[in-house]
Amino acid sequence: MNIHLTLNGVARTLACEPGETLLSVLRRNGVWSVKHGCETGECGACSVLLDGKLTPTCVMLAAQADGHALETVEALDRGPGAALHPIQQAFAETGAIQCGYCTPAMVLAAKELLSRTPTPTEAEIRDALGGVLCRCTGYVKPVEAVQRAAAILRGEAVPPIDAAGGVPLEGFFDAVRRNPEPDLPGPGDNVLTKPKVALFTFPTVDLQGATEVVGKPEVKVDAVKLVKGKPAFADDFDLPGMLHAAMLTSPHAHARIKRIDASKARALPGVHAVLTYQDVPRVIYASGGQSWPNPHPWDQVSLDSKVRHVGDRVAVVAAESPEIAREALKLIEVEYEVLPAVFDPLETMKPGAPIIHDEPDAVGIADAEHNIAVKIHAAVGDVEKALAESDYVFERTYRVHQVQQASIEPHVVVTYWDEDERLVIRTSTQVPFHVRRMIAPLIGLPVKRIRVIKPRIGGGFGGKQEMLIEDLCAHLTIATGRPVRFEYTRAQEFTSARSRHPMVITFRAGVMRDGTLHALDMHTVSNTGAYGTHGLTVCSVAGLRGLATYRCNNLRFDAQVVYTNIPTPGAFRGYGAPQGEFALESLMEEIAEALNLDPVEFRLKNAVRSGDPIPITAALGEGEAGRQPQIVQSCGLEQCVTQGAAAIAWDRRGDPAWRVDPKRPYIRRGLGMAVCMHGTAIPGLDMGAASVKMNDDGSFNVLVGGTDLGTGSDTVLAQIAAETLGVPLNDIIIYSSDTDFTPFDTGAYASSTTYISGGAVKKAAEQVREQILERAKMMLKLETTEGLHLRDRCVVAPDGRSVTLADIALNSLHVADQKQIMATASHMSLHSPPPFGAQYAEVEVDTQTGQVTVTKLVMAVDCGTAINPRTAQGQIEGGLVQALGYAVSEEMAYDEQGRVLTTRFGDYRIFQANEVPEIEAILVPTYEPSGPYGAKAVAEIPMDGVAPAVANAVYDAVGVRIRDLPLTPEKVWRALQNL
Repeated sequence: MNIHLTLNGVARTLACEPGETLLSVLRRNGVWSVKHGCETGECGACSVLLDGKLTPTCVMLAAQADGHALETVEALDRGPGAALHPIQQAFAETGAIQCGYCTPAMVLAAKELLSRTPTPTEAEIRDALGGVLCRCTGYVKPVEAVQRAAAILRGEAVPPIDAAGGVPLEGFFDAVRRNPEPDLPGPGDNVLTKPKVALFTFPTVDLQGATEVVGKPEVKVDAVKLVKGKPAFADDFDLPGMLHAAMLTSPHAHARIKRIDASKARALPGVHAVLTYQDVPRVIYASGGQSWPNPHPWDQVSLDSKVRHVGDRVAVVAAESPEIAREALKLIEVEYEVLPAVFDPLETMKPGAPIIHDEPDAVGIADAEHNIAVKIHAAVGDVEKALAESDYVFERTYRVHQVQQASIEPHVVVTYWDEDERLVIRTSTQVPFHVRRMIAPLIGLPVKRIRVIKPRIGGGFGGKQEMLIEDLCAHLTIATGRPVRFEYTRAQEFTSARSRHPMVITFRAGVMRDGTLHALDMHTVSNTGAYGTHGLTVCSVAGLRGLATYRCNNLRFDAQVVYTNIPTPGAFRGYGAPQGEFALESLMEEIAEALNLDPVEFRLKNAVRSGDPIPITAALGEGEAGRQPQIVQSCGLEQCVTQGAAAIAWDRRGDPAWRVDPKRPYIRRGLGMAVCMHGTAIPGLDMGAASVKMNDDGSFNVLVGGTDLGTGSDTVLAQIAAETLGVPLNDIIIYSSDTDFTPFDTGAYASSTTYISGGAVKKAAEQVREQILERAKMMLKLETTEGLHLRDRCVVAPDGRSVTLADIALNSLHVADQKQIMATASHMSLHSPPPFGAQYAEVEVDTQTGQVTVTKLVMAVDCGTAINPRTAQGQIEGGLVQALGYAVSEEMAYDEQGRVLTTRFGDYRIFQANEVPEIEAILVPTYEPSGPYGAKAVAEIPMDGVAPAVANAVYDAVGVRIRDLPLTPEKVWRALQNL
């Protein structure tokens, strides 16, 4: 059938099927800005303006649009090089774009609002954005962007974004140099969030001169294409003859496939392939995207005759359309032998529990008979002796739950044969080089015949640090000879992707009478679900973070990573640290309260500081070369604590009048805090490489294998190159993550990209700089390069003469002693410098219902030099909101048969723009000597402290200690009844 409508001001006639959604028709016609994020209209990424009203298209039939006017973000595009629409301009300038997947819909939501309300309040802005879920930003900078756009559209002058955003115009390094000053203003009137840079003097910092690009809130290099809705993502792509994949999954938590018959499915017209375990080779592997050799256990195959959780793989289909593929799944006949299932991580180790992995070809399972995938033991000192010596011994058990990454872009991959008969895998992945290496044996192709392209990623958060569906899609392309597209549904993201490991953590702490920690003993049972991917490393990081923050000479970590029949957890932003730090920081608060110590002073008394070793790093294999412990070389924790306390008004804890609201006598207020310490890359293991090439006009191509998943790493790496080469950011053209063309990089995980990939970029750029100086010496007829320096696209000599980079490029390529000025460099570090943070939370607890409402979050972070303070603040803000969901609302719930009950955004509640509390993000600058321009990590540490800070605030408010997450009203209410 045909429909007639107006699309972006142009009358169009579009063909569609009677049951086809408007989303499908628009994307089929090249309207790539309209994104698929769910099938229920709840994420808003697919929204358009329908007759001027924001409307989701995934739940609207195309036929319903007949006769209507549609507007998408493409309508705002004024052409290449033209000025952006004011709304798009504001989103780019304020840093409101992270992964960019939801940005087009947010821009449309803002356009609808501002067309009817030129001067909106913050509440109105948040309400307007509330229909578009964002997992990256925390909504802070999108709100600021709408306010800024409103002012521009009203004809008002707006201040430069560096001043408006609370970052000094002089830049971040100047902030480090200056003496303490008053707090800087927030980003504008009526904006809840107050990002700022705390100003301190660090006399030991080696700044190596002022900077021009590093430390400045530059607009992201990918902002324009994302705010315009350009086809940047994996699925924004079409090929002739493309087939569509669908996956049949298990309805049972534990079963053997007794019989499977796909003949009827294969006979369905339009079906080109149906694959089951009978059709693909059985090759054992581990799906986690980690360095070679992948950590044990290896306990997976592409398709198996046994299923181990509801949502496990059974079969895949490739067909002419998604509808035919889904219909074919219904025709596959499967007879199961249902087996007993086990879901509790403690029950699964007991004698008589069903054995989940009884296959003989699995590799490296620690104790399959007791469902133990991995055992971990690490110790420093003599814990038992130290506990006996301690004046006080505390033992507490904490439980943390399973949550999902909930990236708005689902997992999606396209595979096809290129003209050289090499397999191309275009996939939304954080680890393209790992995917290439890992998939090769599964599909029977050598690495040299595989190319992996990582386009833009619509959010990852660790969930895409996995070779998850690429193998199935590749098998289908090999079977059919055709391009195949495979995308998860939102329900499959919950049942068949990855999540955060639930854990049971028991601490024993020995404390001396003066408040000194003398022993910490940590025992963890980690639930790895059906498969062991990331089980060893996530649990190890939980132990590392649980035993690294505080000075203590006697440490022990014992852990079992166990199989159960729940969907498999994996990597999730924070990677074990949120679990370990919830337990640790709850314990520290309990110890301080029991000993009548000030909780902040107790923490600072025991916290590590500059110059301290971190003994547990050597015991757990993350020391220098796995032997010597890491040494803290930079630490602003005390300043973080001080700045955060001032921002939250910590002294209100002692004010009884503040705790009670006379207008709401059932409400009690409280404040809580936690300190955080994370890591920066995996020492001795993570490696990144970069290539820098000079062009004829003096601009530069930078090729990196590092993966930008919304963190702004492409921008940060380009800033490092620009600073080193003496050019503005727009003279750097950066391209990342194509295994054929970019150098190797382990991938975007472990908070490593700025530190590792940035180190490689700086090295390569320094080599190019030396080549440029040599050429300038020749052109200026000098004896030496001494005294030459790069500035403003020129090389300037001590006598004032200069030569432009463009002239140097032309001379080197065309005039004399011709050569290409370029360099490639690699970077690996034996150091893993920890970022530090102080997390504060303000809560209100309803004593009648147990409802916990977080009214304010403050986090002060020492991430060394923030290469781009604007994007660093955005990482903190977005991480805080994601962590808040972990603390109070998000949870993967199951029925008694192991079926996930939260398979849509309407049930699995991530925060909307109109639900988030006031947020304040503070950058405390230090200088990390091992990092590029003094940088260390920032992306993951915001996940670590919110849950314990909120739990501690609840205790402060109403006197109940909740030791298991999330802090639901029912748990709090029941605890209140037991007071």
